[in-house]
Amino acid sequence: MKKNLKREIITTSDGSTTIHFPELDEHYHSKHGAINEAKHVFIDKGFDHVLESKAFPELHVLEIGFGTGLNAFITYLEALKVSQKVYYVGVEAYPVLMEEVKCLNYLKQLSAQDQVAVFDHFHQSSWGDQHAITDSFFLTKRQQFFEDIDDKSCYNLIYFDAFGARVQPTLWEVDIFKKMYDALLDHGVLVTYSAKGSVRRAMQEVGFTVERLPGPPGKREMLRATKIMNG
Repeated sequence: MKKNLKREIITTSDGSTTIHFPELDEHYHSKHGAINEAKHVFIDKGFDHVLESKAFPELHVLEIGFGTGLNAFITYLEALKVSQKVYYVGVEAYPVLMEEVKCLNYLKQLSAQDQVAVFDHFHQSSWGDQHAITDSFFLTKRQQFFEDIDDKSCYNLIYFDAFGARVQPTLWEVDIFKKMYDALLDHGVLVTYSAKGSVRRAMQEVGFTVERLPGPPGKREMLRATKIMNG
């Protein structure tokens, strides 16, 4: 991904905004609905699924592609609803600029205008440090290339929200998914919007058990991968 590509704010089909790269015809979120995609892929099929499968006193989440902060912010809102303690790590190579953040309409679209200070804190907080957003939600942002991730057995859940394989094919290959497998705890889960056969096979090659699930608006399917080491 080139660093200095032209970027523009567009409105997606559900009324929420995202950032578009015209030269690549690529978006941070689905043009069929940024919020709808985030809720379906990462909350419904990821966050909620993990919480239903086992009672975690604390949940450790890794996001591959922090981007606009939408997935992190929605996770924060969902964690508030269920009083779930969350340690959230978002990895991003090229952070979104604050002037772009101010053009996004997520607070309004999520009816979360009372959380403006929290949303701003997500974006204005320093990189590389853990920040207590509340006494039960802790955010760490890491400016890092995904290829350099070397976490071992740290997370219950990974949101894999990298740019698509058409634009960045090397982020969807065996080497990256081996890093994701190693980063998860036993019975940890990875969810992604992608359903490409090559992606599913790469996940399976490193040891994941992979499910095809109904996709968000505009996509027929998505993938959920689980690390099962003991039975």
